[in-house]
Amino acid sequence: MTPAPEVADVLVVGASAAGLATAEALRRKGYTGGLTLLGDEAHPPYDRPPLSKHVLSGAWEPGRARLRGQDALDGLGARFVLGDPAVSLDPAARGVRTASGTVLRADAVVVATGARPRTLPDQEGLGGVHVLRTVGDAVALRADLLTAERLVVVGDGVLGAEVAATARGLGLDVTLAGPQPAPLAAQLGPLVSGLLADLHAAHGVRLRLGAAVLGLTGRDGRVTGVRPATGDVLPADVVVVALGAVPNTDWLLDSGLLLDNGVVCDARCRAAAGVYAVGDVARWHHEHLGSSLRLENRTNATEQAGVVADNILGADRAYTPVPYFWTDQFDARLQVFGRLPVDAEVSVVDGDVTARRFVALYRLAGEPVGVLGWNMPKQARLLRQRLLGQAPTPGRARTTA
Repeated sequence: MTPAPEVADVLVVGASAAGLATAEALRRKGYTGGLTLLGDEAHPPYDRPPLSKHVLSGAWEPGRARLRGQDALDGLGARFVLGDPAVSLDPAARGVRTASGTVLRADAVVVATGARPRTLPDQEGLGGVHVLRTVGDAVALRADLLTAERLVVVGDGVLGAEVAATARGLGLDVTLAGPQPAPLAAQLGPLVSGLLADLHAAHGVRLRLGAAVLGLTGRDGRVTGVRPATGDVLPADVVVVALGAVPNTDWLLDSGLLLDNGVVCDARCRAAAGVYAVGDVARWHHEHLGSSLRLENRTNATEQAGVVADNILGADRAYTPVPYFWTDQFDARLQVFGRLPVDAEVSVVDGDVTARRFVALYRLAGEPVGVLGWNMPKQARLLRQRLLGQAPTPGRARTTA
């Protein structure tokens, strides 16, 4: 593809998976102009999914989570400005001001600032309380877990369940607390989430589900427990708060861009003339589904980046993916394609639930809307291709940490 002549410089705000994927896609598609990646962290781009498993367990050194080696980054011919967060955007001038006072301008700006973890109101300043989003978070949490006995994970979604599984593998006494009746109930429906609850219980995770967490208890500046709405206290040496994420859009409040649980974009991932959004921070119109979506997973970051690169270079391409994520917990790998509404009709179409190897099909009004594979990745991909009319999803993904 030949770059549009008016695009001589591209500024990508965010130097994580989505930002790097955008830069790589631009170069791969023939763009030879100026390219800058601005990041708030001092680290080179790294992958977040391994943090809750490989890095936290100690199987990987933190540096192994890097997305690319230095030679590959140098080969991009891009300028990396790291450790200097963006603080404002002027869409008309396509100018971004950083915390250091630097102003960067370009013909096209890509917002790839991701998301940040939600927190409990009383956790700040209390030792032993962690979130897990960055490589620094993973390193700090692992250090605390190595000297702890009791962990309480607040949050019963993907990240919370993964952290609970990893911590049990380290030998800790683990309690998983949250408002859902089973882990990932809202994402997977009652059948599969019930099986996940059984899996965690079989591995010794204490499940305190069905009640929201109201706050924490502490003594001498250190956490001592978690207070669920049931009125008792769950004792803890360490607490992980995994209550989902909030798009990083505060720096855009005065930009004039439409913000609503992310940067609101059209079907081309365009937020304004010459301004695009990609990854966890982007909320775009999905033409096939007829609704607005914001996806937090690794595959979305890569695939959306390719569409954004095409559109920067003069294409007119809508982004219409089949939503996808995966998660590893204990000996189970779950892969999810499409949508899994809690009120969907679920039928097992391959494998055996009792053997914990199966593929489930989700239907609404008789129409297939989603596929889930439990330790049957090949069969799940084939069913997804046949029923949802799409080519198999490249790469691997999960909801972001």
